[in-house]
Amino acid sequence: MGLLSVAVITCIFALLSAFSPNYISLVLFRMVVGIGLGGGPVYSSWFLEFVPVRNRGVWMVIFSTFWSIGTILEASLAWIVMPRYGWRWLLILSSLPCLAAFILYFLTIESPRYLYTTGRITDAQNVLKKMAAINKTQLPSGILVSDQMTQLDEEITPSKDTPLLSTQKDEIAIPKPGFSSLFTLLSSSLVKVTLLLWVVYFGNSFSYYGVVLLTSELNSGQSKCKSIVLHTNQLTDSSLYRNVFITSFAELPGLILSAVLVDKIGRRNSMVLMYSFGFVFLLPMMFHHDELLTTSLLFGARMCMIGTYTVAGVYCPEIYPTSVRTTGVGVATAVGRIAGMICPLVAVQLVSRCHQVAAITLFEVVIILSGIAVLLFPTETKGRELNDTVTVNS
Repeated sequence: MGLLSVAVITCIFALLSAFSPNYISLVLFRMVVGIGLGGGPVYSSWFLEFVPVRNRGVWMVIFSTFWSIGTILEASLAWIVMPRYGWRWLLILSSLPCLAAFILYFLTIESPRYLYTTGRITDAQNVLKKMAAINKTQLPSGILVSDQMTQLDEEITPSKDTPLLSTQKDEIAIPKPGFSSLFTLLSSSLVKVTLLLWVVYFGNSFSYYGVVLLTSELNSGQSKCKSIVLHTNQLTDSSLYRNVFITSFAELPGLILSAVLVDKIGRRNSMVLMYSFGFVFLLPMMFHHDELLTTSLLFGARMCMIGTYTVAGVYCPEIYPTSVRTTGVGVATAVGRIAGMICPLVAVQLVSRCHQVAAITLFEVVIILSGIAVLLFPTETKGRELNDTVTVNS
């Protein structure tokens, strides 16, 4: 029901937003849309559990590419529709793709890992059989097992027929649905990686949305800071839509770079490398530049920020076991959303008030702290099998 809830809430209130009678109702409708979009991590966690270890990072990056494609299409749509037909038509047209999510829900299948860890073994086997039939192959013979099975009636020798068999000897903790999953994230075995992921997700969102918002703020803010006259035509200026469109395209090379690096040098090294380049691209922006150079620097910065954002989205569901995976990713994403709310109120306001050096310095500090958090990650997940349950070291 998680996927269906996300689709229904997002679709209905996205469309209602276009018919808002006043500003307050528009804000409320968009808030509910945000609640629906907040369920987005369900999709990535669900998809991850179907992907084999080999090239898992690449497939997760490909999955994330559709977010960037949507961003580019939305920037194109705004460039065409907004100046001519206004914001209502923009919202109507923007809400149409979510109908596809609602329709495609009925074609999705539940994760067999999730079904198994919740005791629905027969359902898990049926899903695997369906997957095999779709791919025109046969399931390997053997017994379906996972980390949850720690005692067997007879010894089973590891082979290709028992690929999910775990040799883990520690105590297995299976959190019950509800708030217990939240507390499990702060258990002794997960608390370090949980807190570090919160720092990284906060930093990624703050930096990513900061670069997105700077695309418009630096163009309008520079002219405002150079002159007492406040131009009132900035929001409909075609150059603004053009710059947003160009910087949105930066996400594609960022995703390609992520796909190349993530399974080559690992998740942690990929994030550290792209944080470093993002830091370099933002540094010259402490000072005023012409529009072309500013747009070029924003292009490079956004390319790096979407890269770290995407690779973190690969690492996070990989590091958490199936029993708390969606909860872990969801809470980390929520922390990132907090950064997305704070960013316009703090950093972007500094630019609009002609404190560009302070704003860029703030972004650089956030990037440095995020990079340090990545270096402190306890485990590299490249080539690692997914865990199904939480291990409590005895």
